[in-house]
Amino acid sequence: MSERRSELTRTAARLFAEKGYHGTSIGDLAQALGVQKGSLYAHIESKADLLWEVANEGGAAFHAGLDAVPEEGPIVDRIRDALRAHLRVVAEQLDVATVFIREWRYLEGERRDAFVAERRRCEERFRALFREGRELGELRTDLDDGTAALLALSAANWAYTWLRPGSDTDALADRFTAVLVDGMRGYATP
Repeated sequence: MSERRSELTRTAARLFAEKGYHGTSIGDLAQALGVQKGSLYAHIESKADLLWEVANEGGAAFHAGLDAVPEEGPIVDRIRDALRAHLRVVAEQLDVATVFIREWRYLEGERRDAFVAERRRCEERFRALFREGRELGELRTDLDDGTAALLALSAANWAYTWLRPGSDTDALADRFTAVLVDGMRGYATP
């Protein structure tokens, strides 16, 4: 990606996060970059191209965070690591995370389908952690893996509305884990 295209994508992420995808015009992008609207079309075919790039960048960042979670070890530690990685992306790439979490719904057609598949894959990776914990007896035996994953991700995702860059996301993830997992450990049910 050219330096100018990269700058355009970063600017689009910031404006989409601030004003929303539909609230951001090509004119807004051009003004933010100090160029004429027409010159942007040397780098993109449409504003939708930028939404696709930013949404994909978010997906890649969240998956990279999950890739760093160890495949072995106590499940509670791995869930904590997954939440730490997720919150770190939100804090360090707030604009991209905001677009990934909120603005993706404006993708269309094959791009939307591909994005939804990647988003579901991310959710499944969290779900697998809870499922493994349940199956190993480290979490409640009656735990609903899907609900647990959605609850954890919803809490972590909503942080885009209040989390600020520079926040101690590890400490926050530790508190999230304590609240979420202690209630899921509980007792083993028949």
